[in-house]
Formats: sequence, C-alpha cells, structure tokens
Amino acid sequence: MKETIITILITFLASVTAFAQIPNNGFENWTNLSTYDTPNDWGTINNMTSNAGVFTCMKGDPGAVGDWYLKLESKDVPGKGVMPGVAVSGIIDTLTFKPKSGFPFSQRPLKLTGSWQYMGSGSDPGFIAIYLTKWNFNTKKRDTIVETKHALTGMAMVWSKFNIDLTYLNTLLPDSAMIILSSSGPAPVEMSYLYIDNLSFEGSANGIKTIDNFDSIVSLYPNPTSSSFIIE
Repeated sequence: MKETIITILITFLASVTAFAQIPNNGFENWTNLSTYDTPNDWGTINNMTSNAGVFTCMKGDPGAVGDWYLKLESKDVPGKGVMPGVAVSGIIDTLTFKPKSGFPFSQRPLKLTGSWQYMGSGSDPGFIAIYLTKWNFNTKKRDTIVETKHALTGMAMVWSKFNIDLTYLNTLLPDSAMIILSSSGPAPVEMSYLYIDNLSFEGSANGIKTIDNFDSIVSLYPNPTSSSFIIE
C-alpha cells in the first residue's frame, strides 16, 4: 500500500511541477489603467509616480520572445527624486515600497533563466533577486529556502540569455516564490535600465530524494483504505 501511495504522489507532484511556473513570465499580458499599462501578476511603483506623469515600468516591443517585454527605467520623479524601475512577482506595499507577497510555488529549481538587456548609469548596478520561502506553523514566520541576489554589473546592449544559479540554505520544499527586478541599486541614478523577457525556473535541486520525507509531510485518510482516499 505504501508503495502505491508513493507512486500516486510522484505522479501528482510531477503534474503540479509541470504547471507551476512564474505567472506572466513572458510579460505578454498587461492591463491598461488609463494613463499607463501594468503587467498582470506583477507589482510596480507606477501607481506612486503616475500623479507626476512619470512611469518607471513600461510595456516594450517587440520582445525577445513574443510581442512584449518588461521595460524598467530609473527616472527623476518631481518631489521624490530618482526612483528605480521595479517589478515584483506579487504585490508591492504602497506604504513601505517593499515587496509584500509572491506567488505559490513548490519546486526546488537550480536556476532562473530568461533574456535581458541592461545598463547602469555611473556606478548604479541594478539587480535581480529570487526568494523561495515556506510558512513555518511553529514559529508563525516564513523560513527562507533560497536567497539569491544577482547584481547587474557591466552591460548587455542587445537581447542576451542569462542563467542565475540559486543558492539553497536548507533542504525544505518551498510553498512560495518571489522575484524582484530592479533597474537600480540602493542609490538610483537616472537612465539606468533593465529590460526582461521570457523568465523561467529550470532544473531540479531535489529530484526523487524528497520522497524519503513523505511520511512526515503527507496525511492520508481514511487509513487504511482500499478505494478512494484524500491526500493532505
């Protein structure tokens, strides 16, 4: 019976893995908000700068793949100074300007891949940050599984493919992911930019070894059973 359950779980997890990817990863889907377009499933700071008629996140075309790409540019905003072009795969808190949430994700990929163009004005490297986390019911906090920040040194003036290796801090299986894209570092300089398209998580850092831990993370009921059952 245990072998049957494990086989079913492998099939179930494989199907989840096949479909669990980065929302709007090719930036093909946008919503028009009267004065600007915003990428679906991504948070930006355009709503904070739109009153000044300045937008640091824009829809670019043509994409490296498809019709559109994400165009982030650091710009001078009257009354606020230079603001970076920022996009977060989730929600940005409008009070703190910090990432608030990501998206459901339950894989252990090896790397983040995609296509980019970028340039930092002066000594202002932008960055891409990736976080994988899991809610800890005991501490009521999130455990960080991956914390990777890649500085955009140098420049890429034409579409180039990139691979960013992920740094794992433990063997936990995540339940959420967050990707932060920024055209500038902590001291934004006007005209720094980052263009992004065709994001994807690739590879597997866990393989079949995670099956060893199923007894501690899976509940099956009714148990024993000879027909239908529920996996929790």
